[in-house]
Amino acid sequence: MAHEMRDSSSRGLRIDFHVHLGEYASHKPWVTEWIRQSQPDPAGYDAYIKRYSDPGAFEELLAAEGVDYACVLAELCPITTGICSNEQVEAFCKGRTRLIPFCSINPHLTTDLGSELRRLVETAGFRGLKLYPSYQHYYLNDPRVYPLYQAAQELGIPVLIHTGSSVFKGSRIKYGDPLHLDDVANDFPALNLVMAHSGRGFWYDRAFFLSKLHANLYMEVSGLPPSKLMTYFPELARNTDKVIFGSDWPGASQIRRNMEAIGSLPLPAEGVEKILGGNAARLLNL
Repeated sequence: MAHEMRDSSSRGLRIDFHVHLGEYASHKPWVTEWIRQSQPDPAGYDAYIKRYSDPGAFEELLAAEGVDYACVLAELCPITTGICSNEQVEAFCKGRTRLIPFCSINPHLTTDLGSELRRLVETAGFRGLKLYPSYQHYYLNDPRVYPLYQAAQELGIPVLIHTGSSVFKGSRIKYGDPLHLDDVANDFPALNLVMAHSGRGFWYDRAFFLSKLHANLYMEVSGLPPSKLMTYFPELARNTDKVIFGSDWPGASQIRRNMEAIGSLPLPAEGVEKILGGNAARLLNL
C-alpha cells in the first residue's frame, strides 16, 4: 500500500541525514557552479545561500520543509570540493536543537585519527563522522583508517560514508566502492556504517546486498531521484529497516518534495516511516 505524507501531529520523526553548509571556507568553483545549476532559480542562488547561512534561518527552512532534525556535515577535501571546517559546523549547530553536527577527518591531514575523533566528539559536541574516500583518496578498508573506526565504535557514533560516483574534478571513484565496507562491517560489528548515495551509479546492487548482509551497514539515498529508487532497488520494500533518507541540501533543495515522493512509492506505511526518520533516530539515539 502506498503511503501518503501525514501532518506532523500524527507522523513519526523526519530526519535529513545529509545536509551541507551553504557557505564553505573555500569552495572549488566547479562545485559552486554545479550547485547553482541545481537550484530552481539559479539566478537567485547567491541570495538563497546567504539567507540560509544563518543557522536560525536554516532551522526555519527545515521546519517549513517538514524536517525535525538534520545532520550537518563538515568537509575537509581541499583537492576536490573544498573546506567546510569542523569549527564552522560546530559554530553553526551550537545551541540549535534541529541541527546534529557531523565532523570530518582527512587521514592525509591528521596523524592520530582516533584521538582527533575523540576530541571532536567529547569536547566539541559532534555526534557523527562523515568520510569522503573518493575526495580524499583512500580505500575504506585501509588499515591506517582502522583507528578511526575503532574510536567511532567506542564512542557509539554513526559513520556516514560517501559511496559511488562523483562529478567533481579530482575525485577518484574507485575509492567509493561499497565492497570495501564488507571488511569494515565485519571487523567493527558494533559500529553503525551508513552508505551515502547507496553506491550511486556503479554499485546499487552491491550496496543493497551488503546492507542486507550486515546488521550494522545501512543505505542512505541522498542525491538519488526518489522516482528511481524502485528501479535502482527493485526489492526496496524488503529492506526498509536499513534505508535512511538524506537530501544533500543545498545541491538538492526540495526536501519536502523528495520526502513526499518517497511516501508515494509502493512501500508499506511503516517502511516509509523508518526510511524518513525511524532508522536514523535509532542510529542517532533520538
